[in-house]
Parts: sequence; structure tokens; C-alpha cells
Amino acid sequence: MLRNKIVERKLCVGSWCQIGHPANAEILAASGFEWITADCEHGEFEDGDIGNFCRAVKLAGSVPLVRVRENALIPIRRALDLGADGVIVPLVDNAADAAKAVSAALYPPAGIRGFAWQRANGWGMDFDSYAKNFKPLLIVMIESRSAVENIDEILDVDGVDGCLIGPYDMSGSYGIVGQTGHELILNACEKIADACRRHKKVAGQHIVIPDKTNVKTALAQGYTFIALGMDSFFLKAGAKAALELA
Repeated sequence: MLRNKIVERKLCVGSWCQIGHPANAEILAASGFEWITADCEHGEFEDGDIGNFCRAVKLAGSVPLVRVRENALIPIRRALDLGADGVIVPLVDNAADAAKAVSAALYPPAGIRGFAWQRANGWGMDFDSYAKNFKPLLIVMIESRSAVENIDEILDVDGVDGCLIGPYDMSGSYGIVGQTGHELILNACEKIADACRRHKKVAGQHIVIPDKTNVKTALAQGYTFIALGMDSFFLKAGAKAALELA
């Protein structure tokens, strides 16, 4: 079970979908990734695509997660209602932001998620069991200098399972746009990984353009929740590689 591996901080390798077609998610899931994230913040996903994404990923034997479009109640609720096993929440810069995300994801009395018949509980057939037993994975995104500075208070929020670095937003926050291998970013990653160890929370990183060096560095720093590439990157890289053969 992915949640158990996350809590125990065992290596869990997933990938990312920007293109809103379920076939992409199905292919990535069937390739062996343990989890696949639908990117509703920067990708083409709409609410109507999330249910089909979750179906495709689960049928292929993987775990569907959703990076919601914003840290707000309805996007988080919709992702979970439509069948996501967890959410990755952007725009978390401090403890108050983290607590807001947790509240949106959990049912009362722990949070404010609304009870209803929905896809995740079999349209009501598993209502009682789901409401009592389901605990979503909740990962907050660390994407800014302020989030790095507040990492301890963010990870101290009950209900936060861990964090995921957004490398491009972070590089922009530090004034070095796109330079994800810059010393400032590597030092920030070290600080985040160290904080996760101390708080016993999972450290995650999205390596958009994976290679032996950056993957090895992430593993050495203690990152265990790793997203490799994404559908748009794999499609482009594969196409360019094929053209180079001609």
C-alpha cells in the first residue's frame, strides 16, 4: 500500500501527467510507476477528466494522485470525491496554508470536507466504510524561498504526510529561473530533506528532466517520494530521439 510506504519513507517512484487524456495515465501506470499525478494546476485537466484519470491509473495497477489547481476547499474536495487517493497541494508557504489544505481534505471533526455520495465511495454503496476508513495522502508543495524558510512549521502541521519540491517555481523564487541545478536550489533541497528526517515526514521531489546525476543526488539527499518526468516530456524526448535516427 502506497500510504504505508510513504509513512515508512520507503522509495516510491511515480510520474506526472499534464495532458488530460486517460490513455497517457494508463500507459505510464502500466509501465511500472507506483503512482501517477494529474496536474490540474498547469496541465489540461478539468473536473470531468479527473474521474477517467483515476479509473485508468487504478485499472493499470497504480495509485492516482491529483495536484490540485489551488489550495482551496472545492478543488481538493473534488479531486478526492472523483477517486484520487491523495492530493498534492500548491501554494503552501507557511503553517496556516498547510492547515488549510489538511482541513479541506479531511472529514469532520478533523476537517471540513463534505459528506456525499460520490465516485470514490462507489456512488454511495461504500459510503460508511469510506467515510470511516479512508485517509487521503496529503503532500504539500514547497515552491518558494518563504516555504523553505518555514519548512519546520509546515511539516509540524498534523495531517501533512510530507512535501514535494516544485523545482521551477522554486528557482523563480530565488531569482534563478529554470536553473534547477543551481547551488541555491541544491542547498534548499538539502534543508528540506533534513527537516523531513527530523519531522519523520516524506521528502518528495519532481525531477522533470531525469538523468543519472539528478536522480542520484535526490536519493543521496534522502528523497524517497520521487516523480520522474511527465507525459509531455516523455513524448517530446521520444519523438526527438526517433528523429535523430533518420
